[in-house]
Amino acid sequence: MTRHAYADTSLGRLLLVADGDSVTGLYFEDHHHPPVVSDLGTEVTLGNDELLAAAADELCEYLAGSRQDFSVPLRADGDAFSTRVWKRLRAIPYGSTVTYGELARELGNPHLSQRVGQAVGQNPLCVLIPCHRVMGSDGSLTGYAGGLDRKRTLLALEEPPADQTDRLF
Repeated sequence: MTRHAYADTSLGRLLLVADGDSVTGLYFEDHHHPPVVSDLGTEVTLGNDELLAAAADELCEYLAGSRQDFSVPLRADGDAFSTRVWKRLRAIPYGSTVTYGELARELGNPHLSQRVGQAVGQNPLCVLIPCHRVMGSDGSLTGYAGGLDRKRTLLALEEPPADQTDRLF
């Protein structure tokens, strides 16, 4: 059964979607690529859905700095290429970043950076599948479905303490 609930977090109100025993969506209120309303299923409260409550708890732990990995079952539905990209995103370690070009090369074709960018932008499980860890070729912050301020916040959260103390800002 497909269902959804809302969780209030330090990043704002998040929409969590689940189907069966997997979390299938996480979206910001002003998400650049919002889900189709008919795909959300029934609205439930977090207190009445063990899976969505666990996902919300893990997100809050992550945002508080006490969690680096997520254990709730995830399922991202998409075409074969997007699925490969999302699988690779899940392998980016906490506190690390890669570029779109690096991902394209790892996936077998350095000319697919733009296609990789499209797949990253369509990630249905923001934060849970860490698309915020992907940067522009020069290391700059580039598009993020939740906005660049949120991307900056997530990257700062994951920044090693030694790097934070060396920062001038």
